[in-house]
Amino acid sequence: MRTDSSPGTLPAREHLPAGDAGTPVLDVVIPVYNEEKDLQPCVLRLHEHLKRTFPYAFRITIADNASTDTTPLVSQRLEAEIPEVRAFRLEQKGRGRALRTVWSASDAPILAYMDVDLSTDLNALLPLVAPLISGHSDLAIGSRLARSSRVVRGPKREFISRAYNLILRGSLQARFSDAQCGFKAIRRDVAQVLLPLVEDTGWFFDTEMLVIAERAGLRIHEVPVDWVDDPDSTVHIVKTATEDLKGVWRVGKALASGSLPLDRITRPFGDDPRDREIQDVPKGLARQLVGFCVVGGLSTLFYLLLYSAFRQFGGSQIANALALLVSAVANTAANRRLTFGVRGRGGAVRHQAQGLVVFGIGLALTSGSLAALNAASSDPAHSTELAVLIAANLAATVLRFLLFRAWVFPDRGDDQPGATAVAGHAPSSPAYATQQLPQRQQLPQQPHAPLPQRPTAHQYATTPYAPPSPYDTTEFRAGEAAEQRSWKDATVQLQPVRPTDTDPRNS
Repeated sequence: MRTDSSPGTLPAREHLPAGDAGTPVLDVVIPVYNEEKDLQPCVLRLHEHLKRTFPYAFRITIADNASTDTTPLVSQRLEAEIPEVRAFRLEQKGRGRALRTVWSASDAPILAYMDVDLSTDLNALLPLVAPLISGHSDLAIGSRLARSSRVVRGPKREFISRAYNLILRGSLQARFSDAQCGFKAIRRDVAQVLLPLVEDTGWFFDTEMLVIAERAGLRIHEVPVDWVDDPDSTVHIVKTATEDLKGVWRVGKALASGSLPLDRITRPFGDDPRDREIQDVPKGLARQLVGFCVVGGLSTLFYLLLYSAFRQFGGSQIANALALLVSAVANTAANRRLTFGVRGRGGAVRHQAQGLVVFGIGLALTSGSLAALNAASSDPAHSTELAVLIAANLAATVLRFLLFRAWVFPDRGDDQPGATAVAGHAPSSPAYATQQLPQRQQLPQQPHAPLPQRPTAHQYATTPYAPPSPYDTTEFRAGEAAEQRSWKDATVQLQPVRPTDTDPRNS
């Protein structure tokens, strides 16, 4: 999975100012493939709804990904007839590829998409984007599985949808309720940071984006929707399910190995109350204690099982040393990942070496306890040995936690040179100037400490944007090297957004 992302400052959440701006506040993307029949009714209905109910300037973008029917002609006709409609043409299939390409090129601060069949009631559109406009949330999704949602669909699709979300909850610990409802929105500044980490170019794009966002600590808002199944849907259920399961395996593997740089975007945009220091309360102590106790309990059980097994083949001292050594390695690895939140392989060898020093101290305590027991009784019972070892391990556990927290996995804080808090995908606007920050920089203690601000709608309208005249086109080809920046030609060539754009699955 891709791990490159330019470090920088994420702008603070701020409500977009009301008023008519030159740049649309909302860009609704409709990805289509061979939808000559449904495209025009969909766009007309969506345009009428937005004109009537949406209080901001908006744009509707048709993202045609390699249609072979008359869909491109319908798109061009709609673009010519309706000022708020733009048409994009990609030469490769893939819903994820279409969304990433159009979202990456859009200048609107709020980006959304919906399926062409408009299965979702459009009355949910304003509640979907309102938390993003207000700055409350980073992403928003429609949910067909919320208690208050009203859904009409067959039992087959109902079973597949619920089974898929159960798989996500069990394998990736996802907490959002509906991964694949075709009704989502994201803030543009969030998308610039998040999209470079998303690898899929097909139907799994949504799920991968949501899992990464959730693991990174971004706020996802869910909107219950009214949804009616489209009986003429062209989605191949078996093929899509197979590709989704492959994606679940790939993302789960990346999360387990720590190859995703989630630490670069772990802080939500702007002021995070968790970054504020509270006097006399060590940061993260309660959570670390709970995690350490859980890991310690499992490690003790593992140690006792190993000791009982090794005791069958040797003396008590040898059995204790071997059991403690194996359990100490496992304990250090578990505490590193679960208790102290250290991900990736960096420093793993040093942490294990320091953990072995802590192991040596624990070995001295437990071995000394066994020696004292053998001195007091020539042939102690096995249950007595276990009781003594449990008491010695409790003392060693307290000491191990203190050493882990203060020495092996100390809180680096602001003292780590070169550490970065987040990674921003550097946008073209000068208002998003990037800079290096310490990993967990503490907020100043003034009552109105200045925070990095997002551009206002007026700035979006007045700040030069590259490309300077977006959407003045009817076609572009994704995956080709950009040789010019003008968007006024009939065909615009963009830089490849992903190296996986040649993925044969979507061809």
